[in-house]
Amino acid sequence: MKFNIQRYFLSLFILAMYIFLYTPIFVLVLFSFNSIAFPYRWVSFSTQWYYELWQSTEIWQAAKNSLIVATYSAGFSLFLGLLWIFYGAQSKMRRFDLIFYINLMLPEIILALGLLMLFTFFGIPLGLVTLIAGHTVLGLGYAIPILSTRFEELEYSIIEASLDLGATLNQTFRRIIIPVLMPALVAAGLLVFIISLDDFLISFFCAGGTAQTLSLYIFAMIRSGVSPTINALSTILLLISSGIVLLFSLLKVRSRIF
Repeated sequence: MKFNIQRYFLSLFILAMYIFLYTPIFVLVLFSFNSIAFPYRWVSFSTQWYYELWQSTEIWQAAKNSLIVATYSAGFSLFLGLLWIFYGAQSKMRRFDLIFYINLMLPEIILALGLLMLFTFFGIPLGLVTLIAGHTVLGLGYAIPILSTRFEELEYSIIEASLDLGATLNQTFRRIIIPVLMPALVAAGLLVFIISLDDFLISFFCAGGTAQTLSLYIFAMIRSGVSPTINALSTILLLISSGIVLLFSLLKVRSRIF
């Protein structure tokens, strides 16, 4: 009986904690449909903030920049990660896999500052190119561990059989390795894409004054006061992020990459 009471209160405590943590998100989504500009009380249902969001050219430009950076960062992270995993396995390069885990262990602000100092030292102007480079460095910390784990599960005899049958190393890479690693590639690409889309610190330090992403645009809007348009934009980003994370989870379960 005592055990049941403890389990009952523990369940209630956990439920209360989850409600406390997720209530702000619920309030944000709810007030994105409020008809008044001041988000302190509910008046009536309205989609006018989504309409204003749709009419804003600045937001679309920021969204375009975010999508460009996220797409290229995911692509470069996968491409460089694949080359490191496969060709590194033929040499002793794989011993240095641990350096990519530094991206995950270091506070992101240190990585952002380091990138800014590097670009400044070489006189590289800040913009979309430096932003893509920064997000690619960040993405490699996620892509390489995922691809490396999946690659280590492969039977090396498949690669040896391909080479014994006359295929070159490049043909084995394109026709054997890439198809087998495809679920892990898609999962890693989605993860890097969503991390790049949501990232603020590297964008803040490496974007300069010519490139503005959605995270920087939201930060600029918040500094001038809370607007229901931000709630609408955040709700859309929440839906996109949730969809990609759900897809990533499904792929993760199916491919058993971890």
